[in-house]
Amino acid sequence: MKAAGILLIVLGVIALIYGGITYTTHKKVIDLGPIQAEKKETHDIPLPPILGVVAIVGGGAMLLIGGKSR
Repeated sequence: MKAAGILLIVLGVIALIYGGITYTTHKKVIDLGPIQAEKKETHDIPLPPILGVVAIVGGGAMLLIGGKSR
């Protein structure tokens, strides 16, 4: 329970710092035998700040509950 709480806190802080996930895909534009052209497309997945806050609070709650039960 302690490890899961710490992991949630770390993930929440990372979510607040970066604010989203960015990834790149390669799309083939032209394919004429030996002539090929590709286009890089960047996509963003925004993460709302409340998600990071909820993860931090949930991780803290897990640490507190795990500490009191023992």
